[in-house]
Amino acid sequence: MQFQTDGLVVREMTVGESDRLIWVLTRDRGMIRAFARRAKIYKNSLHAATQLLCYGHFKVNESKDRCIILEGQPIEIFFELRQDLIRLSLAQYFCELAGILAVDGQGAGEILRLVLNALHFLCKGARPPLILKAAVELRMLSIAGFMPDLVACAGCGAYTAETMVFFPQEGNLLCGNCHPPAGGIAISAGVLTAMRHIVYSDFEKLFSFTLGEDSQRQLARASERYVLATLSQSLPALDFFHSLNG
Repeated sequence: MQFQTDGLVVREMTVGESDRLIWVLTRDRGMIRAFARRAKIYKNSLHAATQLLCYGHFKVNESKDRCIILEGQPIEIFFELRQDLIRLSLAQYFCELAGILAVDGQGAGEILRLVLNALHFLCKGARPPLILKAAVELRMLSIAGFMPDLVACAGCGAYTAETMVFFPQEGNLLCGNCHPPAGGIAISAGVLTAMRHIVYSDFEKLFSFTLGEDSQRQLARASERYVLATLSQSLPALDFFHSLNG
């Protein structure tokens, strides 16, 4: 059976001397794993479309045990990311998360839209990297069914308090009056507002908030701790991003 789809290459691996095995995040079919024959050869028509971070249009042949890319046409290659190693490493981390959380054979339109928008902002330098990182982490986990409970204190139901503590392992909040145990992250009112915005706002407004540098770091710490507690696995692209940021 043959089908056509648009998707983002979130992972690629060399097979043999010249073939590629790629993972494509698609709107209608979730994650597709497919072979692209001779795609490592520079003059091959599949070379550009099957590179990591290329968003393209693909014609695919699907058999019982494998998919093969027949044709590929780049739509957006996000060239600017390849000129900055830190931005490139963050883009690779977004792809790593999508590769874990998108389901094979099921639509992943919201995750694809999230990653494409984040890559666009990364290319243009239109949003601080730490805000983009936290927005992608919290929103993608929420889309995938791991939405944290940020509505109110899990103990007394307080919406706001002088002290609010986020617990990555449980994915919830406790106020200072409920005597939170160790293991939580104290967050400011501004950071809590930002986290609620990321998780609960309409997509069109997702990236439309600002924070000072200290608050950005606090937000990034809380969101990353939640990712690590939820996924419980190594994330090489995240480790590489941190190695570049010291």
